[in-house]
Amino acid sequence: MTSLTRPVRIVGIGGTVNPGSSTEQAMRLAGAAAAACGAEVTIFGGDYLGALPHYRGQGYGIEDGAELVEAVRRADGILISAPGYHGSISGLVKNALDYLEDLAKDERPYLDGRAVGLIATAYGDQATMSTLLTLRSIVHALRGWPTPMGATVRTYHGLFSPDGECLEDRARMQLELVGQQTYRGAAALALGERPA
Repeated sequence: MTSLTRPVRIVGIGGTVNPGSSTEQAMRLAGAAAAACGAEVTIFGGDYLGALPHYRGQGYGIEDGAELVEAVRRADGILISAPGYHGSISGLVKNALDYLEDLAKDERPYLDGRAVGLIATAYGDQATMSTLLTLRSIVHALRGWPTPMGATVRTYHGLFSPDGECLEDRARMQLELVGQQTYRGAAALALGERPA
């Protein structure tokens, strides 16, 4: 495989309204795994997502979300991390993904030609699985390429240390694999190859 003349660009989108949420920490860990492979990673966490008005709703301005949309436009890969709320993704993450409608008329519309690593967090297994399946459906609708591995992380107090280290081997291995697969898929797609 030939190599890119620039770093693989990966954008992370996810988190909750709670600073330092497990959902955001999980995304950052996957992003760190992608960065260790050589990716340039940009994160849009809960603070950023929480400040976005409802897409095209009251209080929405044309510049809202522009930084996110432009980063995704330039990206080779995406990481999406969503908490499971009532069996599906949170409104916060869904609203951020709605902003990708601004990519509809691009040469690469929506998430076309981008590898997408998915992370679902929740207190229970059922919610993590239904949330992951919802994320996969959304990514397919947006023409993205979900990675083979999608992380389902059961969250609890003490899963992450204060400095962001994941203290559970199962969760850490899943998150690192999602980050690595996102990097590999993004690199292959950026070169016009089929992801391995």
